[in-house]
Amino acid sequence: MLPEVNTDEEWDRVVGDETVMRPAAEDLCARLGLAGAPLTRYAEGSQPVYAVGDEHVLKLFPGAAARDGIAEARVLSHVEGRLPVPTPRVHGSGTYESGWRYILMSRLPGADLAVAWPRIPRADRERIVTDAAEALAALHALDPEPLADVLGPDDWGAFLARQRAGAVERQRGCGLAEHWLAQIPGFLDTVPLPDVESVRQPALLHTEFMRQHLTVDPDDGWRLTGLLDFEPAMIGDRAYDFVGVGLFVTRAEPGLMDRFMKAYGRSFDPRQLLAYTLLHVYSNLSWYLRELPAPPEPTLDALAEAWFGR
Repeated sequence: MLPEVNTDEEWDRVVGDETVMRPAAEDLCARLGLAGAPLTRYAEGSQPVYAVGDEHVLKLFPGAAARDGIAEARVLSHVEGRLPVPTPRVHGSGTYESGWRYILMSRLPGADLAVAWPRIPRADRERIVTDAAEALAALHALDPEPLADVLGPDDWGAFLARQRAGAVERQRGCGLAEHWLAQIPGFLDTVPLPDVESVRQPALLHTEFMRQHLTVDPDDGWRLTGLLDFEPAMIGDRAYDFVGVGLFVTRAEPGLMDRFMKAYGRSFDPRQLLAYTLLHVYSNLSWYLRELPAPPEPTLDALAEAWFGR
């Protein structure tokens, strides 16, 4: 029912086409004992994801992303019941057809924190930030070794070297202005980052710890109700996860990064976090500059303090 998707061109043609995806999702739900359940496709996300009734979520992975499907199912099973915030429970996972994989998981209660944020009072925002920080600390405290066969990178130092080698061109491809591009090599030269030998206790990283992947209950005092989307999880330096925290959780709102770090139990140098921002797999500094408050002066040092300072 689904065609193979192994190239970017096939991905663009198939994954967004509901005339192709929906019949397949309905067929798969029937095979999983959920025939006739209403399907609602989520607008966000790189993979096709459907709410199946009120209790389930079906996530599909084409052949080009099959390893991501295997990894996410393993990570979800590894973290289930071990964090202070709920995560989706895996009800089933496996192969479908034409190289596609699926995960059938529980649907987290509550609303998307990113959508709800403007309506949340300051005191409740602060409590959410504290709870989110404690959840991230608990995630980082888990032993990642059982997942080492499905999560990378194998060599953290080599990963950073590759990201650094392509940092300027990657940001240029995103449309970053030349006066910012010119600062990147010198800035990275002055920020020490740990190599594989110095990361003595590598952590299980979410890598996209952001409001969009947290849920809250507006009817229960804006209680944090879930953390989702472990598809891009990695194993490495825990500071790497603070890229998402600064850009998409605290977002330069005064006092929130300080609160997050105190609840997490450790602080990080803002310059180190901006360096990881430039080296992140999904880095797009041009977009971040449009979305977040501008620094007092157009330098990377000022930007680090504005976005990641306490």
